[in-house]
Amino acid sequence: MNSATVRNLLVRGMLAGLAAGVLALVVAYFLGEPNVDKAIGFEDAHSHEHEMVIVSRSLQSTAGLATGVLIYGVAFGGIAALAYCFALGRMGRFGPRATALLLSGSALLAVYVVPFLKYPANPPAVGNPDTIGRRTALYFLMMLLSVLIAIAMTILGKRLAPRLGTWWATMIAVAAFALVIGLAYAFLPVVNEVPKDFPATVLWRFRLSALAIQLTLWTAFGLLFGELAERLLNPKPVTGAAAGRRPVAAPN
Repeated sequence: MNSATVRNLLVRGMLAGLAAGVLALVVAYFLGEPNVDKAIGFEDAHSHEHEMVIVSRSLQSTAGLATGVLIYGVAFGGIAALAYCFALGRMGRFGPRATALLLSGSALLAVYVVPFLKYPANPPAVGNPDTIGRRTALYFLMMLLSVLIAIAMTILGKRLAPRLGTWWATMIAVAAFALVIGLAYAFLPVVNEVPKDFPATVLWRFRLSALAIQLTLWTAFGLLFGELAERLLNPKPVTGAAAGRRPVAAPN
């Protein structure tokens, strides 16, 4: 793949990431923000300390949220596009659209879902501020392990395919991935800092909304970028009738 194609795919990936970010922003605003407000209300009701607010809550939930989600969408779109350039043609006989969807789904699973199931997102008022460094390190460690294990199992599946066939090679790779991830879940420390009187419904809905935001972002990106990549890499041929058509001069 030449540099011009990589550059074009990078631009399209960032544009697709921006568009996917807009959709994720809608989900975040209507599903996530109400639960954040409830969690902040719980925190205010149970805290005797009043910190000075530098940025108002209304600004955080509108302009701040939009800025963060859209910048994240553009950045991850660019990174995903570069990964796509490497993966295209190496993941089997898939076309540009199918490769984009497969890569997006695999990344969603390895980068977000697997770490999320071990260390799920928490709303305000949940978590000890003194352990935020440890919790962040554990989350990123789980993410790194998930990505590396996914890559290793993909390589394992490709090497087993010539001998066992695609179906059984895929099944073995998936089972091995689940087994190793299960061992990582068992050996990594458990983090449970939810206050006993924190509303379970708020916590559950917040985590579901966090998952919905990422699902929207990655799915929309896979569909949009796949379409853009398909049009770039496999342009529709010009038909003979269209090629031979000439503009007709208007009568005087």
